[in-house]
Amino acid sequence: MIHSTYYRDMFGTAVMRAAFSDEARLESWLGVELALARAQVRARVIPAGVDERLAAVATVDRLDQDAMKVEFDRVGFPILPFVKELTKACDPETARWVHYGATTQDILDTGMVLQIRNGVKLVEEDLRGILAALASQARIYRNTVMAGRTFQQLAAPITLGYKLAVWLDELLRHHERVQQLKPRVLVGQCAGAVGTFATLGAKGLEVQREMMAELGLAVPPITWHTARDGWAELVALWAMIGATLAKIANEVAILMRSEVGELSEPFETGRGASTTLPQKRNPIACEPIIANAHRLREMVGSQLSAMVQEHERGVGQMHIEWMVVPESFVLLSGSLHHARFILENLVVDADAMRRNLDLGGGLLMSEAVMMGLAPKVGKAQAHHLAYAAAGRAMDEGGTLREALLADHEVSALLSEAEIEALLDPANYLGSAPAMVDAVLARYEAMGFAA
Repeated sequence: MIHSTYYRDMFGTAVMRAAFSDEARLESWLGVELALARAQVRARVIPAGVDERLAAVATVDRLDQDAMKVEFDRVGFPILPFVKELTKACDPETARWVHYGATTQDILDTGMVLQIRNGVKLVEEDLRGILAALASQARIYRNTVMAGRTFQQLAAPITLGYKLAVWLDELLRHHERVQQLKPRVLVGQCAGAVGTFATLGAKGLEVQREMMAELGLAVPPITWHTARDGWAELVALWAMIGATLAKIANEVAILMRSEVGELSEPFETGRGASTTLPQKRNPIACEPIIANAHRLREMVGSQLSAMVQEHERGVGQMHIEWMVVPESFVLLSGSLHHARFILENLVVDADAMRRNLDLGGGLLMSEAVMMGLAPKVGKAQAHHLAYAAAGRAMDEGGTLREALLADHEVSALLSEAEIEALLDPANYLGSAPAMVDAVLARYEAMGFAA
């Protein structure tokens, strides 16, 4: 689906697909080979000038990709046909030193890290947009009262700003995780067949340092050919972010329900239309976010499987990563794109929120009533009185207010004005607005604009 001309923009973005396209992959391999040559020239492993001559021909258009594909299908290793085509583009003297002392996995892994770096930048861009949208909406709706729900039933009042700030706080932690992850993932390597630099002898570590400086990547303390925890952490984090976005999408979809109507995706003519039901405005952007989250979760298991490798080079685990890592980026890009669209243009119906607070005759204020009675008669008795009044209201089809006023024991403890105050949702928000402020302060303290 992520490559289908018809479906692909539902599940991923064009810019992220481009970051992991064949063209981008070849560009990354060329960049790694050129950085290797430059490092070896500086370390006096290969003759001066080889790197400059290689730079003049190391372009994708000089590679016969059709010939590479035929050769790849035959030999089964992707770098050998690539190196063959690259050397064909070089003069004989330069060709002697191409891929000198390196192994296939060095180029594949370091090339993938370059693609990962570009992908992470795209993830961060959309994530920052989502954070900004949530921060703005949380400020606007800091005091907009709505029903809080537990077990999908009305529970007690909250504010929309509080709900949004909960999402914002969670995504701020994900942003922190991305920053913490980068030093562990944006690391290259070029250490030869078993990772010991034997082909380069005493110059190996120097060449790797120079090479990573050229590429702007960190230098590993030891070769990580079979140590794949960094990439497993990456895929797991993408799945976590995807799950958070799916939670948000699921909430928006539920609150779009006809009988709720409190939040909605942005609408434009024809969007979310049904082929049979003309009145429908379906939660179209929410659906792929939720679907992608399930796929991303499954990819974590696959990437964990890729960690289990034998000796100094495993059999088949690299191939798992070739499938999992790019697809995880593409799917996350789709989720981020749709979530950003929803949250930057979120439709809020405060009147519907107010109406829903009154559903069931104000029964969601039962806890407030109980806590208003508790200082007078103790928590247990207060619970009994509020529970009994709520039960009568439900059984008789009346309101909680009517049931409380008709209860002589309650009316002996609370005046009508006190009962009215306890039944006002705006009076029972606890520290919700203050917690919104705390999350917004954290957002700003992390360097995001107010």
